[in-house]
Amino acid sequence: MWKWETDVQAKAVVVIVHSAFEHHRWYAWLIEKLRTEGFHVVMGDLPGHEEGSRYTRVHDELIDEYLLFIKQLMQSALQYQLPVFVIGHGLGGTLAIQFLRKTKLECAGLILTAPWFQLQKHSNLLASALASMNLAPNKKISLELNKRLLTRNPEGILEMEDDVPYHSNVTVRWYRDIQQLMKNLATQQERTLTLPILLITPNQDKVADSEAARKWLLLQKTREFQYKDWPYSYHNIFHDLEREEVFLYVRDFINNVLRSIGYIV
Repeated sequence: MWKWETDVQAKAVVVIVHSAFEHHRWYAWLIEKLRTEGFHVVMGDLPGHEEGSRYTRVHDELIDEYLLFIKQLMQSALQYQLPVFVIGHGLGGTLAIQFLRKTKLECAGLILTAPWFQLQKHSNLLASALASMNLAPNKKISLELNKRLLTRNPEGILEMEDDVPYHSNVTVRWYRDIQQLMKNLATQQERTLTLPILLITPNQDKVADSEAARKWLLLQKTREFQYKDWPYSYHNIFHDLEREEVFLYVRDFINNVLRSIGYIV
């Protein structure tokens, strides 16, 4: 877990939860933008995604492990005694929703970018195959994701290049658990979220279904939400060509929520 503090008067703290198969170093651009705008940032690597796991060939972490780590991030952020916002990307967004449904920790607002509620067709076909086969829970499968599916921005691709191998190899149990979590969130109307929500979806997402995320948003009981679909963006929207404009949406959402709860921005 790491903290990046702003050099100006802090307005709030932002907790970032990255997606599957990523790590915190991919978010250097976003972290610096947030710091410049007056936000402290708290982030870490989800279990199984840290640098010490660079040679891990398959992901088999439990969802509860992920949720416990998010709790630790939130507890660290709350120590600043400032409003706390969560940015959850991809699977990180899905995990953030589940965490906020189950916790009483105070959160001022939730920003979701390309959250996983339903994976695209190649994974749906895989799910059908798994349903018809009695595969061992620890058997390795691949979601067949690669960085070219994440962004069309050459600069974004370069920012993802490092010494930690990128792969989407998981166990059957991991895949089934994630599929069940997505299904539960998409269909259950109990324990919906009431906090302010910003949902950002990339229309050209090759990984997650944007329409499923929009349908989830409309089921929530919040009185304050924004939805923005970017027509040309790929899944990793903070690495894609429109990211400057996307960041402005995020910044303005946070500032508007701060105003609504009485902070001078």
